[in-house]
Amino acid sequence: MKKFLISSVAVLALSTAAFGHFQMVYTPESALEKGSEIPLKLVFNHPFADEHTMDMGLDAKGKIKPVEEFFVVHKEKKTDLKKNLKKITFKGNSNSGKGFESKYAAKKLGDHVFVLVPAPYYEKNEDAYIQQITKMVVNVAGAPTDWDAELGLKAEIVPLTKPYSIWAGSTFSGIVKGNGKPVPFAEIEVEYLNWDVDVEKNEMGKTPHATAPQDSFVTLTIKADQDGKFTFGIPKAGWWGFAALGVGPDDKHDGKELSQDAVIWVQAKDMK
Repeated sequence: MKKFLISSVAVLALSTAAFGHFQMVYTPESALEKGSEIPLKLVFNHPFADEHTMDMGLDAKGKIKPVEEFFVVHKEKKTDLKKNLKKITFKGNSNSGKGFESKYAAKKLGDHVFVLVPAPYYEKNEDAYIQQITKMVVNVAGAPTDWDAELGLKAEIVPLTKPYSIWAGSTFSGIVKGNGKPVPFAEIEVEYLNWDVDVEKNEMGKTPHATAPQDSFVTLTIKADQDGKFTFGIPKAGWWGFAALGVGPDDKHDGKELSQDAVIWVQAKDMK
């Protein structure tokens, strides 16, 4: 996907609004003291700048394709959640986009690993598709079970740090894999969810939590080492997204280039 990445750089040079795309699987809290029913929001946006919310699954013909897979893994058992998805319109501060929502009974002790495989999204500015295979982990009562499991996804970040047990000021580490193999020197975009999310109204908050001193601070870029491993220092409490670009084996969709990315979300907490 070198051509795709090079063209992305060209677009960035032409427009300061062209920040990183991130598929979100959002819930307010990743570390629950006890089991409860939790809300889940599936939104494709730019979490730091919030300058554009995309229609999930939008193809080159303007049609919205359904989610390919949405499931949860708990104690190695996979449960399909796709049938529970409901369509929503999510309102950002610049526009609204089509997404999905669901509820999940996270009542059993341990880790609940959510996996979303969305339909590829057509990025008109690139004349190419993006598919971000996304993971997010919710833990109940502190008992570790599945957080570090490799799930055999086409594009996957396997965490080496519990994604729900991170102090702000510490680090998060993971291994980028494509088709089960480490991806040497993978390029990884990192963004902070810079706004509150109103799960009742399906909209972003109005006040950002941080201000970037320059555009390069909006979407941070790091690289994995020769073994696909990376470590990132978490400077602030909240949700952080990591997107390893073009690491999946599929590089074409509907006759156009496809960037098949691996995404994981982690949540950091302030030490008080």
